[in-house]
Amino acid sequence: MFPNVLRPLLPAHPATLLVLLPTVGPGTQQESQLGRTTTNLLLNALQHRLGSAIHVLRVDEDSHQAVVHAFGGQGVPAFVLLRDGRELYRQQGLPEGEPLVALLLSKLEDAALPAA
Repeated sequence: MFPNVLRPLLPAHPATLLVLLPTVGPGTQQESQLGRTTTNLLLNALQHRLGSAIHVLRVDEDSHQAVVHAFGGQGVPAFVLLRDGRELYRQQGLPEGEPLVALLLSKLEDAALPAA
């Protein structure tokens, strides 16, 4: 199940793609404001392509540090596909491109299949 720190952030939705984003700022491990604007445009386009099947939820490291660290990844940006309390897929970097849309949707289909 989800760590307790995540529960307030997760909307009631069939599947959620958590996009873990770095803090906006001047540091080398931070994203510039222009970079964040570009990232937001990319994520808006991704949400449009995914439709209602997957909700894209941005999680900023500065605002929700505990959530980002709860996933114990190699750093940000990264994304995690979740459904019904289970992690279905995880990848470093930002989610982009049509092949990734197909991959994410296939992960939902795979999770819906009964275990053999």
